[in-house]
Amino acid sequence: MRLYFYGMHGITLDVLVSCAQRFARSPDRRMLGFSSPYSCLLHSLTHFALEKVYLQQWRCPSAFVFNFLLYPSAHVGLHILAGQVLLLSPGSGLAGAVAPGALDLALQYMLALYHSQVFLKRFLCLQYRPQRQQQQQLGASPAPPGARVPAAAGDRQRRPGGPRSTGGSPSPGLPDLLRFLFFGMHGFLDEIFFTFFFNVLRLGHGATSGHTSLWSFFMYGSCSFVVEKLYFHLYYTCGWGTWKRVPIYVIFIYVWELSWGLGLRMCSACSWDYSHYPLNFMGLITLMYLPGWIFLSVYQDLLSNALGRVQYRPTN
Repeated sequence: MRLYFYGMHGITLDVLVSCAQRFARSPDRRMLGFSSPYSCLLHSLTHFALEKVYLQQWRCPSAFVFNFLLYPSAHVGLHILAGQVLLLSPGSGLAGAVAPGALDLALQYMLALYHSQVFLKRFLCLQYRPQRQQQQQLGASPAPPGARVPAAAGDRQRRPGGPRSTGGSPSPGLPDLLRFLFFGMHGFLDEIFFTFFFNVLRLGHGATSGHTSLWSFFMYGSCSFVVEKLYFHLYYTCGWGTWKRVPIYVIFIYVWELSWGLGLRMCSACSWDYSHYPLNFMGLITLMYLPGWIFLSVYQDLLSNALGRVQYRPTN
């Protein structure tokens, strides 16, 4: 779970940095950013290694030396190494080492401070509880998704189970703001992977990265947040099964994508155009992507169940 999140967080940083650099060179309201699955894997590994370094902070007698010298040195060194590895990835077209410039080193130093002083301090406050442990704490034994639970004598039939709080509603897990941030970052991950593999099919080994837009963070974050609320209501309150809920999800996703597309197009900030695809409407939505949206709709429920078992417990 940590490696999954670390890769997603790394892609988010790639997108933000590349978007800012590209906008500084040539202002573009589409706010495009870039990353790749190779970068995602390297971010997972480097984040995990840096977590182990961060947890050794207690061994250093000086917090200042650790936070502003030792940890940043490890961070910069690992990311320089990861950058050289990316040059060897398929399709990069580059070979040999490339020395980072002063601006690159300064940027990595600032990211190191962000990692140690902001990200890891918050991330390590997250605790994942296995489903069995959570059910024991809640004093209930919910059935697996889709299972039918016989009604007790004199009681109404129970709805399908899952992580629940005392009132029969889903367990709150993470606060809403953190869930929105998670879904927004996951939107970056989805688009980077999709566009990368689409480029591989179109360009072959010449594809080096996928792309997304800064606006996708807000579009995916808000859409997934609302779809999750639909899941909670339709599943826990109405007892609807997966394939009864998915059409509702997909209709909402298409309406959401169309609405955002119309708004962004009015500002010359829309980063997608499906006019060359069959079964498109105004170039903003297309039925060609229907299988993908169905898959992501089902996967969204799995993510929501996982987030329901994660709690944020800040330390003093």
